[in-house]
Amino acid sequence: MIVYFLLAASLLAADQWVKYWVVTHLELGQSCPFLPGFIELYRVHNYGAAWSSFSGMRWVLVAVTTVIVVIVLLLAGKRIIRHPLGRTACTLIAAGGIGNILDRVRLGYVVDMFHFQFWPSYPVFNVADMGVVSGVILGAIYYLWFYEKYDRVKRT
Repeated sequence: MIVYFLLAASLLAADQWVKYWVVTHLELGQSCPFLPGFIELYRVHNYGAAWSSFSGMRWVLVAVTTVIVVIVLLLAGKRIIRHPLGRTACTLIAAGGIGNILDRVRLGYVVDMFHFQFWPSYPVFNVADMGVVSGVILGAIYYLWFYEKYDRVKRT
């Protein structure tokens, strides 16, 4: 369990540190190269979810994200999900969710900063978002290829 706690703490710390750096070094709407031609740092304040959906619904987003984080932690904590891949997925989803909840509660918006230069319509995102998306992808892989063999409760 300590490995998952350290993973969550590391993701949360990285998320908050990068957000702090961006807020202290870039003005709102300002950008700077990160990986030129691929990713730039572009400071935006997101008052909604991805693509600014549900914009202005701060407390609804906090509530929904909190419920999702609690469910994911219960699945891993009650040993319903026991396989390391599933537990890693839960850890990444929970840590990313907590990182964005902290912003929404403290600031009223989420600080986003990574922008794909080659895909301008893709939403600007942050480290917490990377954790959530990676966790969801790993969770899908776990469910499709590992759940049945390792964690499914067999009924007789």
